[in-house]
Amino acid sequence: MFDRLGELAGEHAELERALADPGVHANADQARKLAKRYAELTPIVAAFREWQQAGEDEQAARELAAEDPAFAIEADELAKQRAGLEERLRVLLVPKDPNDGKDTILEVKAGEGGEESALFASDLLRMYLRYAERHGWKTEVIDSTGTGLGGVKDATVAVKAGRGGGAGAWSRLKYEGGVHRVQRVPVTESQGRIHTSAAGVLVMPEADPVDVQVNDNDIKVDVFRSSGPGGQSVNTTDSAVRITHLPTGIVVSCQNEKSQLQNKEQALRVLRARLLAQAEADADAKASAERKAQVRTVDRSERVRTYNFPENRISDHRVGYKAYNLDQVIDGDLDGVIDALAAADLEAKLGEQ
Repeated sequence: MFDRLGELAGEHAELERALADPGVHANADQARKLAKRYAELTPIVAAFREWQQAGEDEQAARELAAEDPAFAIEADELAKQRAGLEERLRVLLVPKDPNDGKDTILEVKAGEGGEESALFASDLLRMYLRYAERHGWKTEVIDSTGTGLGGVKDATVAVKAGRGGGAGAWSRLKYEGGVHRVQRVPVTESQGRIHTSAAGVLVMPEADPVDVQVNDNDIKVDVFRSSGPGGQSVNTTDSAVRITHLPTGIVVSCQNEKSQLQNKEQALRVLRARLLAQAEADADAKASAERKAQVRTVDRSERVRTYNFPENRISDHRVGYKAYNLDQVIDGDLDGVIDALAAADLEAKLGEQ
């Protein structure tokens, strides 16, 4: 680890010299790239320098302790400080998810359980919208199909954390992908029996056009009339759009906007996100089959969480998380479970070092 730290310190020094050269700033894109890398390395190098200094101070204190035992206490404190800095450096050296600064496309789909599943999907959608609101993120419903009782068959939402340079919505919501199961007495149940149903959540980093380019020859675009709950038409023109990506077979529909052009643009956003997610999943699978067992999977076939309403219990099966504050979680207070998932993800990555 420390050989690598020496190399990073050297790279940091070279970047500092390059950024001090006015000629480098003639190319704005190159200067921005160098500045970003410099900013990434600065906390690592600062901790490394602090670790080195603590080591030198500890050695000096050990030598002085031969004459004055009081320095032995100082040396022990410096040793503890140095050990803490080593752990901090291990965390800082964990490879960053390149998508953590990105916005997110989140899809919620009703699954097993009929109307109760659609109502649960509606609850999940509201939970994510409230969670975004708590974090000051902006949300945009790209497409949704409802049911007669107020449920949601499927909905697609864009979640934007802004461009302040910090972590994006993906850094938190990426853990939400999978099958979510609910246990409760449905509103449609007359005898008070507890039912189990499920809804699927798919989370993707939003792809910029430069990340994924869609060739017009690779897509088939169909138009149709928008429909509301129960299938009734809500528009007299063919404004809804269905895009089929021919090479992969991915199909995306959008009908929320009033114009055909707007619906097409929204559908292309979702298509680019799905293509990026598929490309990254394929790359992950090639890199290591073991990734399928890790917490950062977004495999929709995996049952990831159970919401037990009678016991007010939330359980995440990937990390053994359990809490009895389901009423708060379903109202958007998701940080507890997401923190547990992020901690497990970090631990897994530390184990790979």
